[in-house]
Amino acid sequence: MSVQSPRCHALVPCAGSGARAGGAQPKQYQLVAGQPLVRHTLAALASVARLVRVLVVVAPGDDRLHELPAPLEVAPCGGATRAESVLNGLRHLRATGAADSDWVLVHDAARCLITPAQVDALIDACWQDAVGGLLALPLPDTLKMEDAQGRSAATVERAGKWLAQTPQMFRLGALHDALAAHAARGFAGITDEASAIEAAGLRPLLVRGSAHNVKVTYPEDFALAEAVLRHRTP
Repeated sequence: MSVQSPRCHALVPCAGSGARAGGAQPKQYQLVAGQPLVRHTLAALASVARLVRVLVVVAPGDDRLHELPAPLEVAPCGGATRAESVLNGLRHLRATGAADSDWVLVHDAARCLITPAQVDALIDACWQDAVGGLLALPLPDTLKMEDAQGRSAATVERAGKWLAQTPQMFRLGALHDALAAHAARGFAGITDEASAIEAAGLRPLLVRGSAHNVKVTYPEDFALAEAVLRHRTP
């Protein structure tokens, strides 16, 4: 009897309020280059042939994404935090046919400048890896330590330090268990999927990403995203 090859799923937590973006609605729904920001994110993921499903986890009652074409689908099981939304999404994938041995690529809804080529590069790098990994960039700038008065107290050595990005790619079962271990404590200290995997004693692979793969967070980030997306449009 042949063993089924693992499949790749994407999971996009999309239940946050995006308060730092300063808009009247969650940042993932603010218009960028003529479309809600998250639509650009989903279009890029939907173009990756190896992703058999792209699950968008939204807040209960959020109906702003509807009638999405395959492989896109929506699950209204978002939680109070990103980690809770991801854990709920993993449980949904499990309940609807995904195997614990399958790969799950968790990607920020607000990283709308991701490209299919970058996602494919992550899959290529992690497919045979025992742990999985994430897109990231070596820290390019001088890093400062702040004191209680908001002044620079020290310069931190930047060698060996990376800026974490998404997607972050791990086995469904391993990521589920790593996150579930922190659920009772409100996911304290868990800032991304890789941090949960690290807390389980594993070391994710760092796969070089792109400086363009920014997370739209502040009002000025929208102008950058708009410029890049319009430049890409033929």
